[in-house]
Amino acid sequence: MTRRRTARLRRTLLAGTTAIAVTAVTAGIVAAAQEPAKAATGPKLSLVAATTSVTLTSWKEEPGVFLDLGTYLIAEGTPLELQVTRKSYKDPVTVTQTVYEAGKAKAKKLPLGTVKDFSGLPGFTEITFTDAAGKKVLTRSESFCPNNASGRVRPDAPSTSKYPESCPTNPFTLGSVWGVQKGWAANTYAASYTERAQLPAGTYTAKVGVAKKYRDLFGIADKAATVKVTVVERSDEDEESSTGAMSRSAKAGEHAGHRAGHQAPTAHTGHGSGHAPAPAEAAAPVTSGAGPSYNVGHGPLKAAPPALPWALKKKQQSALSQQARDTGGQTDGSRQAPARKPLSKRPTGEPSVPDVPKPDLRSLPAYGITISDGGTDIPGKDYLAFSANVWNAGPAQLVVDGFRSPGKAKMDAFQYFYDAKGKQVGYTPTGTMEWDPRPGHVHWHFTDFASYRLLKADKKEAVRSGKEAFCLANTDAIDYTVKNANWHPYNTDLATACGEENSISVREVLDVGSGDTYTQDLPGQSFDITTVPNGTYYIQVLANPEKRLKETNLDNNTALRKIVLGGKPGQRTVTVPAHDLVNAN
Repeated sequence: MTRRRTARLRRTLLAGTTAIAVTAVTAGIVAAAQEPAKAATGPKLSLVAATTSVTLTSWKEEPGVFLDLGTYLIAEGTPLELQVTRKSYKDPVTVTQTVYEAGKAKAKKLPLGTVKDFSGLPGFTEITFTDAAGKKVLTRSESFCPNNASGRVRPDAPSTSKYPESCPTNPFTLGSVWGVQKGWAANTYAASYTERAQLPAGTYTAKVGVAKKYRDLFGIADKAATVKVTVVERSDEDEESSTGAMSRSAKAGEHAGHRAGHQAPTAHTGHGSGHAPAPAEAAAPVTSGAGPSYNVGHGPLKAAPPALPWALKKKQQSALSQQARDTGGQTDGSRQAPARKPLSKRPTGEPSVPDVPKPDLRSLPAYGITISDGGTDIPGKDYLAFSANVWNAGPAQLVVDGFRSPGKAKMDAFQYFYDAKGKQVGYTPTGTMEWDPRPGHVHWHFTDFASYRLLKADKKEAVRSGKEAFCLANTDAIDYTVKNANWHPYNTDLATACGEENSISVREVLDVGSGDTYTQDLPGQSFDITTVPNGTYYIQVLANPEKRLKETNLDNNTALRKIVLGGKPGQRTVTVPAHDLVNAN
């Protein structure tokens, strides 16, 4: 399987919630004295093993096994809900748990340093392997994302989980929400955030427990789950010789999905292969109840960890009646907001920009920065490649429709506006859309959405990227704690956005709280630095450069990332200093 080199961690997945009212609960007056308030309580959490035995495969081409042992964290009583935020890139990541006092939600701050990023609770599970002779052969700890593949474990539990379906690992994430719904369980398998365990073929006993600091923090019983593990070795060659031509393609898909589901997160191929399902998506593990539900930019989706065997194969689209309080097109996370569909024809009447909520586009600093050459296509060239993200801080979606007159190569683009009830109340022309036939794109791009510039140390332009057209997709959850953030955006990959070559109209949406990452391995994601002198520069990512899109704020559209170029032609180097507390190139 071809691997893409990228420094991007994953979707990308999501977070956002309504404000929590902290209400003091007082009892009545007894003998002129006030009774103490009831103690705030959290969920009743327990670690369970869904099965008593598992078989893990070690491929000879890539030795080692991933410890997908079928252990889950169950939440009873109340949900496990954590809000994870940072005020800025100069501030550490903090965690607040939602607990309940007399049925009222209350915020409880967890100790500073509980987490360092947004990928999950570090060192949550402790795993020990012993061999058939009882000898301890492996000990390790792994992180836990509460948003991992999950399923309900009681028939009377809520039919859907309101929480996002993954934990974001974009290095510049600002806010996330993690949760396990009441009556649901989340897989504790660390998936792509862990390394293979080097275990020879054989039988083992695995004990999985929760680290003491988390047992104390969340009141989890000190009771480890035990699983019998059989490790088998296989190879591509063996498989091909034994399965024959008829089953080779199916096996290849399964194997690719297995590997894709366990690689370090990469960018999703929605932006890399038009609208066909990405290989990892097509080959998601057959036991998965959640499927690949997040993206990590424009490169391959990765399969979600397997869900509970008894979990729903597909989420029911309706929410519980008491949860369905949101207006169309917006959600506080309690249900999936309905997707906005492309209109069949261009608008009529006079354009107008009404006084209603509008999007707020912001740029993240560039990351995944690397030097590449022109390869066989343009030999002798040096390029500075990078990943870039523009996100929507809300409080309204960015909705752009494109309409093509028959026979025309470009579409006319319009931005649409909606009132608080989701009713369309206005529109305005906002440029064009153009078809991009290049491999890695193959879809309609909205022009003038963003621009990239390489600035000199004095912030004057040195090189401008030719890329200023984009297909909009919600690839990354940047801050799902902002107002109206949608925890379940619809168009998270290009199978749901950006149209076909013969489309007559296209709708592209950037939802509140989400951003769209274009990774450094895509065409146009680079600067030609062949003749650029060594020295200090800044990569500028600028949203809405021509100010054609209507926003709540036009003063926060740019982000800079400092770099230092060195080396000599054909062997250029780039050094990327930390951006405040974010040390990711």
